[in-house]
Amino acid sequence: MTKMPTVQEFFSKFPDDDTCLDHLFKVRFGSDVGCPKCGEIGKFNRLRKMPAYTCNCGHHIHPMSGTPFEHSRTALQKWFYAMYLFTASRHGVPAKELQRQLGVTYKTAWRIGHELRKYMGRVDGDDGLSGTVEADETYIGGKPRKHGKKGEYRWQVEKTTVFGMIERGGDVITRVVPNAQRNTLIPHIVANVERGSTISTDEYHPYKSLPAEGYEHLVVKHREREYVRGKAHTNTLDGFWSILKRAIRGTHVHVSRKHMAKYLGEFEFRYNLRHSPERMFDLLLASF
Repeated sequence: MTKMPTVQEFFSKFPDDDTCLDHLFKVRFGSDVGCPKCGEIGKFNRLRKMPAYTCNCGHHIHPMSGTPFEHSRTALQKWFYAMYLFTASRHGVPAKELQRQLGVTYKTAWRIGHELRKYMGRVDGDDGLSGTVEADETYIGGKPRKHGKKGEYRWQVEKTTVFGMIERGGDVITRVVPNAQRNTLIPHIVANVERGSTISTDEYHPYKSLPAEGYEHLVVKHREREYVRGKAHTNTLDGFWSILKRAIRGTHVHVSRKHMAKYLGEFEFRYNLRHSPERMFDLLLASF
């Protein structure tokens, strides 16, 4: 597909579970798959009573094995349509919308959404960053709680700490971290950014050790309302944080720390394919 299919085009291509299973079989094993038992090529036929294919020698292949659909009793076409909705939406799809569109229970819709987010994160992967990279931490979610003695008002906001690194003109990598201390943040940079790269950050003190780790370090002083100094800025990563937070507030309302990594994986996948959004759906289908 050269562009994102319409809903009508989607159902024309995948009208039922059998069509979806045939597509999955061809994507994973090819049209002329060789039997690992007898060696014959292209001799697999669909079984009637189970979602599997059999060779003339009796060897079976189960196309859904090892995929998010493997142990699901939800129709395969609904899984495919859920993937279509995820890739056609800019800000993600909440469980209530999946429930309405797929005609399933909320529990089933919630599980489908989280399985697809985990899968999108695996498909995207982390290939490493180099060149000019921006690094920054942010805080997401949480709700105010009242503390202290009766009649006292002291508000504390409990948020999830997220660390991000983004290559200018390239990919983004994010991590849920327990805190924003030097011993937490710097190892993520060392593990994911090629030494010798230029890293742009704000003036936060943990980043001061970056030159000792083999990086050129550029700094902007946000506390002094300085946001750009030559090549030094974190505006690209700030833009990603803005997209992520708007999606959470507007679409998902709240994301707990327990599940934050799945949402980060989903939005990394979206960002890293931002220049070719029409490829998202095809890439998901081709990556099992």
